[in-house]
Formats: sequence, structure tokens, C-alpha cells
Amino acid sequence: MALSRIISKRGFCSSASLTHRPWLFVGLGNPGDKYKGTRHNVGFEMIDAFAESQGIPVNTVHCKALFGQGLVGDTPVLLAKPQTYMNLSGESAGPLGAYYKLPLNRVLLIFDDMNLPCGVLRLNPRGGHGGHNGLKSVIYHFHGNREFARLRIGKPPGQMDPKAFLLQKFNATSRERIDAALQEGVGILKSLISHGLTESARCFNTEQKYKHARLQTLQT
Repeated sequence: MALSRIISKRGFCSSASLTHRPWLFVGLGNPGDKYKGTRHNVGFEMIDAFAESQGIPVNTVHCKALFGQGLVGDTPVLLAKPQTYMNLSGESAGPLGAYYKLPLNRVLLIFDDMNLPCGVLRLNPRGGHGGHNGLKSVIYHFHGNREFARLRIGKPPGQMDPKAFLLQKFNATSRERIDAALQEGVGILKSLISHGLTESARCFNTEQKYKHARLQTLQT
């Protein structure tokens, strides 16, 4: 089935909704070459890695985001990288969800988390903002609703000022761990689409728990 028949301009057609409900994946970050490869932009990198793995170009602009759409199996998937800068991410994510009339349980936010070791991921069905300004903005533009899934990618700042730390590029050791985590993330996004959030989170978070234990005392 052609993608244009699955996704309409103002929502998804009923046949797609009944069988293969769509997902919106939103990776958070800052636009521009200045921020490329920085720790705060791992959400963008995750979208890029997944898009490349599925052959989905993310090269149009929609709702203040770099945007792409495609099929993974028979499931429509929307990919977005808000270009509003991190702290205003909701100005893009909110309108995207509204434009396609998506329930929040079909929206996944991908972002960095300073409470996890470098390269450790967590998949959660909901939660608060944890002091993350990008998430604060998204929650605000979802009218206070926090019932959307999150894929968190870890990198703690140690003793460094968190704001300065987030805008640094990864050192060689951290870069290696993040690259490995991105490939793991591609796998979990594919599992999420085919097996659902609950089952995927149960299996994936168990694996990442052991990875956390191995990495949490290592320096980067």
C-alpha cells in the first residue's frame, strides 16, 4: 500500500488506524553545525541512525522540524528533528501530534539523560521532565499531558557544569559507546513498532540494567 494512502494530510485513514497504527518518533537537539555531534544532540543522532537503517529520508520541513515519513513493515512511521532549539522543542512536537491527530501513546521522544551512564538507554512509557528543558517544553505543548513514551540516552556530566558539558562533543571513548547505543536504539525502535511498547520495554530495559552495572563506575 502506498504511503500516501496510509497518511492523509489531517490524520491517518481508518484502515491504517485499525491494523497498523502509526508512530511519531521525535528526537530532541539543537540545529546547526555548531551543535552537531554534541552530547545534547543524541536525539537527532538516533533519528538519523533509524532513518538510515530504514531508508527513510528526513529532508523536508514540517511543523518547525526536519521531517520524514515511511513504512516499517506495514506500520507508518513519522520521524522529526525539531529545529526550534532544544528549549522550545514543544513548539514543533505539539503541532506535529495535533496535525496527525495522534494519541500520545503513539508518540516517542528521544533525548539525552544525565542520570544514566554513557551509552546506557532506557525505554519508558511515561514520566516527568526530570529538569530537561526540552521535555518541559514538550509537556507544556501537550497541555500538561505526560503520557508519551521516552527513549533516554545516557551521559552524566561528572563534576563539570552541566550546561557547558551538554554542548561539548564526545571524547573518543564516549563516542564509541554512543555509536554502539545508537545501533541498540535502532533495534529497540524496530521492536517497539513490531511488538509494542510494554513488551519491548520489559526486554530492553532488563538488558540495559546489566549494561548500566558494567559501565556506571567507568570513567569517560
